[in-house]
Amino acid sequence: MDSNLEVNKKGAITALPKTRKTLKQSTKDHISGYLYISPFFIIFGIFGLFPIIFTAYISFHKWNILGAKEFIGFKNYQLLFTDPLFWKALGNTFSIWVISTLPQLFIALILAFVLNSAFLKGKEFFRLAVFLPNITSVVAVAIIFGAIFGETYGVLNYMLSFLGIEPINWTGSYFGTHVAIATMVMWRWTGYNTIIYLSALQSIPKDLYEAATIDGANKMQQFFYITIPMIRPMVIFTVILSTIGGMQIFAEPLMFAGAGGGALDQGLTMTLYLYEEAFVRSSFGYSSAIAWVLFLIIVLFSIVNLFVTNRIKSAD
Repeated sequence: MDSNLEVNKKGAITALPKTRKTLKQSTKDHISGYLYISPFFIIFGIFGLFPIIFTAYISFHKWNILGAKEFIGFKNYQLLFTDPLFWKALGNTFSIWVISTLPQLFIALILAFVLNSAFLKGKEFFRLAVFLPNITSVVAVAIIFGAIFGETYGVLNYMLSFLGIEPINWTGSYFGTHVAIATMVMWRWTGYNTIIYLSALQSIPKDLYEAATIDGANKMQQFFYITIPMIRPMVIFTVILSTIGGMQIFAEPLMFAGAGGGALDQGLTMTLYLYEEAFVRSSFGYSSAIAWVLFLIIVLFSIVNLFVTNRIKSAD
């Protein structure tokens, strides 16, 4: 008789429960599943988690990457908060972020409405056109905008001269540098946010607009009472994403103002200052402290954004 069969009290032959085999197969399934997802965790551990932990460790040391590490406790952080360059870099970062992010999201929302409108012809072409700046090389963008914002032979100053406006020193002043860098950021990322808003608009059921029209709601009322509440999750997503990107802005000020941020440090941002301390002055402990302060600022801003949006949602 088969070992998996047994005779019960009534003489009938029944199968034994396969608990051992089931348990063994279940274990194999679990192991197989973990093996499938293990590459992500391995790569994240090597290139994500380890650098974060190691950076926190280095921030408590004085180290030029070649010599031995010298433990100095919180001295890097104490020096950071008394460093005028740190506060200047922080102020520049916030200024460029405000100038670039708020108009960028507003323009992206308007473009998304236009691209989603029924009267527009050739929508596929325009959707591709607004996204192209996002995949353009930052170096190419910096060269083009460097020609536009040039002081002597810049296209923008040449156009302003026809209006009787004196040439603006875009590369040598706080206002000019911040506006130029913010314009570069807006030009590159507005299309990206437009596509996100467009996908959110297309997910809104048309029945809601038809019902609102029957009830007598005009376009403005439909916008504030249907469109905005329905796309709010995407708005929150773009605000948080733009905040993180704005706090980490690096390539645009580096290419436009130079590695030092300009003669007046007017283009010096947090990440550019971090780069200077690490790879120019070889102060890796101090640059690690800058990285962690920047990380905490981004976390704080993200929490504030979530708190504000949740309060707005609860008020509605």
